[in-house]
Amino acid sequence: MLIHPSIDPVALHLGPVSIHWYGITYLAAFGFFMWLGSRRLRKAPFSDSASPGPWVYRDVEDILFLGVMGVVLGGRLGYCLFYKPLYYAAHPLEILAVWQGGMSFHGGMLGVIAAMAWFAHSRKRAFWQVADFVAPCVPTGLAAGRIGNFINGELWGRVADPTLPWAMVFRGAGDAPRHPSQIYQFLLEGLLLFVLLWWYASSRPKQGRVAAAFLLGYGVFRFIAEFFREPDAHLGLLSLGMSMGQWLCLPMIVAGVLLWVWAGSRAVRA
Repeated sequence: MLIHPSIDPVALHLGPVSIHWYGITYLAAFGFFMWLGSRRLRKAPFSDSASPGPWVYRDVEDILFLGVMGVVLGGRLGYCLFYKPLYYAAHPLEILAVWQGGMSFHGGMLGVIAAMAWFAHSRKRAFWQVADFVAPCVPTGLAAGRIGNFINGELWGRVADPTLPWAMVFRGAGDAPRHPSQIYQFLLEGLLLFVLLWWYASSRPKQGRVAAAFLLGYGVFRFIAEFFREPDAHLGLLSLGMSMGQWLCLPMIVAGVLLWVWAGSRAVRA
């Protein structure tokens, strides 16, 4: 049975400024996106000269900026709406208190979709081409975020069999050994999803199918990981014994399947 290492959430002090490990993982996520996005520029159709012209490095910078705004705004609003709607309805000003914590991946994803729609409209590009460009660059950022969760000792897993070799005791969660669900999510939603999407995108499937594969892949992997992750204390398990995260993954899975079928019926190829 392992003990979660006691890691100071602050990685570095620069005078009055404290740099947190979680902030560093966000910077790593942005760096991965820029590096992978620059590699995507060399691939068709992003390198094609057809109207409105090939993608350039500035496009990667702009979609990252818009995506960050979408993640922050959508993630915060999604958390308030999906996880504590009654509380924030009674305390609306606290919606702005992002330093208190509380972000939702599914809300952040909706924010990113809005950002991609704005980018596609402003650059006169097909929305599904933009979505296909972004999708393979996202999982490494998700992986970095899960490392940040593990360092902070948060979002721990459910109680595990003490004989499980990697069962871990998390400070603040009692003395019972638990699944290190942050690592499970790092491996599934991060590394495995990245490898599968990057490989699939290289085969030049029909436009929209890379985005569909992301929706389907993330939805399935997150749904599986939720069986090992401790549900939110104020919500617990909901109908059918599923967590809020699992219920929010179901629309993603359905949307991924429908988008996959619809994209396959179109004549446009990526």
